[in-house]
Parts: sequence; structure tokens; C-alpha cells
Amino acid sequence: MEKRRICFPILSRAYYGRRKLLLSKLSKHPGVDLQVIVGGSALLEKYSGSLAKEIDLDDFNIREKLYNVIEGGNHVAMAKTACLTALEFVNDLYKLDPHMVIIEGDRYEQLPVAMAAAYLNKTIAHIEGGDLSGSIDESIRHSISKLAHFHFVTNEDSLKRLVSMGENPKTIFNVGSLDIEFCSGVKNQISQKFLNDHGVGDPIDLAKPYVMVMLHPVTSGANNREHASAIFEMLQEVGLQTIWFWPNSDAGTDEISEVIRHFREKKAAAKNGTFRFITNLPAEEFIALLKNSACLIGNSSAGIKECSYLGVPAVNIGDRQRGRLRAENVKDAGFDPGQIANAVKEKLRHGPYQPSNIYYKPDSAARMVDLLTSVELYTQKQFYEA
Repeated sequence: MEKRRICFPILSRAYYGRRKLLLSKLSKHPGVDLQVIVGGSALLEKYSGSLAKEIDLDDFNIREKLYNVIEGGNHVAMAKTACLTALEFVNDLYKLDPHMVIIEGDRYEQLPVAMAAAYLNKTIAHIEGGDLSGSIDESIRHSISKLAHFHFVTNEDSLKRLVSMGENPKTIFNVGSLDIEFCSGVKNQISQKFLNDHGVGDPIDLAKPYVMVMLHPVTSGANNREHASAIFEMLQEVGLQTIWFWPNSDAGTDEISEVIRHFREKKAAAKNGTFRFITNLPAEEFIALLKNSACLIGNSSAGIKECSYLGVPAVNIGDRQRGRLRAENVKDAGFDPGQIANAVKEKLRHGPYQPSNIYYKPDSAARMVDLLTSVELYTQKQFYEA
């Protein structure tokens, strides 16, 4: 019997670690020919470190590498990258001829992949459809859902939204979050030496409290520089050790990066607080670091999902995660430095929360593999009307 060829594009650093369990189970399944394509910011050192080497070390055979990023850090570069992704991915998809393509979440590189796959009559499986979020990401997510043939959602609310969008309930599977299943399996601790061997800035003492910052650009906004400055101003007031992760490659990343560099090179010596800036950590070490953090600050989905499961306090800033299902560990704030500082101080006073299972279901990856290898493939979609 012919193996089912399943193509898995990895186009950003965030998705790889969160999907390692799924990739591992697919690669070991006797009925699957796993086709890994690595591209986008996942191949760029300044965003992802040595991610391609990490993927190779994990024994996931990279079939193709997709060099498709237009540098610039603005909306024009972002739009051109999406167009180039569609053009380049068609070539790889035609060459590999998969039966199925797995598409991730809501990042802008994923929509052109879904579009190319749809035009080549490939069955599309979409992970994390039906979620709500802010900025252009939500539009991208819902657009992919309308191109996808099968949906793997993280919660019941998302399932209901997809049905309301005309997706057939028989094609929607609530398997829980792969992110959280991966998170639940990380038992190791991160060493101080390992952490301080990564990134630049002040050394971090892991025996003392520290906060983490993950601030990504809001692509539908124009104040990314001011937002980053507001967080720096707040952190100087709070005065804790800070581990700040570099932003992703969306439009606006250069504005945030400029603030980080300016602070690091010109102002850090004259300000309060200890700051270390890191591009990327392997997924297991990142979760180990997050697990012991006093608070996660910024606008990453990690504050909503992983932190809910770990019970880590999180201050979610702005609208990038607007509408996401969240637990009581999350405090929302605007970009006023005083408001952010008050929210952070409130969470620090509270300390750890009881872990929440709002995104967790056991054996998410195994259930997904069972479905990916058994569903009847099709290409022509129809609008579902109850």
C-alpha cells in the first residue's frame, strides 16, 4: 500500500518546537512519507538562530529549503514575501507531490502556502483554525480555514466558529493544543550557563526572580516603536531581571529591533534593571525558562496558552491576542507605561496560578496522526449549511 505523503512546511521559529511531537509521530509512522520544507524566517539566523541545524539533529529529513523572505521589516516587504512564498512553494509542492499539506495557525507566510496547495488540488489540514486574535492575523487564520479541508482545533468555541463559517462539522476535530501537550512533557531545567551562553547583555541569575518579554509587531498598527519604548520604561521602574526575546519577522519588526538596539547600546548602563536579549532558544529550554518565570510580558500567544497551563502570570499588552480564550493568569493592559507597571506589579504580588487545562487534551499529537492517516482525502469543498 502506498504511503501517504504529508508535507509539513516550517516557515517560522515559533511553530517548530510546538510541533515536534507531531513531527516525531508522523516521521515514525509506517504509513507516512513525511516531507519537511523549511523556509521563511526559520532559515534566517537573526530570527531563528540555527533552527535548520536543530531540525537536522532531531532527524527530521529536510526535503526542500525555501528562501522566500524579502528583507525590509515593513508592509511592502511582508506583502512581497507572501507573494514570493506562493510562487516558490508551487515549485516544491509540484516536485514533492504530497497527498496532504499541513498548514499552521495565522502567520502571513501560511496563507500563500494554502493558496498554492489549493490550486494544485492538494488536501489541506489546518491546525488552530477558529481561534480569535488581533491584527491581520485573524483575517489570515479565517482565510486559511476557508481553503482547508480538515481542521484541528484547540477548543470547543473554535469548533463552533468554524461551523458558523460554513465548515462541515465532520471535518472538524477538537484535539486540543499541540503546544500544551509539548509543554506538558518538558521536565528538564535550563542551566544558568546555557542561558547566558545565548544572546547578549547582562548575565541572568536564575536563582533570583526574572521576567520574560515577548513583544511582536502589530502589523495593523503604526506604533510599534512607541510600544517597545513604553515597555522598557516600565521595566526600568519595576527593576527586575529581564530576558527579552527578539521580535518575529512581521512588518514593524525593524521598529522594535531599533528600540532594543538603542536601549542596549546607548542607555542600558544608565538605567535600572538587568537585561539580556535573546534571538531564540531550543523549545525545551524555552519552556523550562518560562516555567520558572515570575511573569511573561508582551503580546505573544505563549502568555495566553503555555502560561495558562504552567500557571505563570502573564501581562498581555495591546490587541494582538484580542479575543483568545484565556485563563485567570492573564491580565490585559494597554501601552501606557504606568498601566503596564501596575499590571506587572499585580501579577508579581499574586505569584503562580493553578494550572489551567483550557487548551489541554491528552494525546493530541497521537489523535491527530490517527486522523491524518485515515481520513478520506478530497479537494472540492462545499459550504456547509446546517
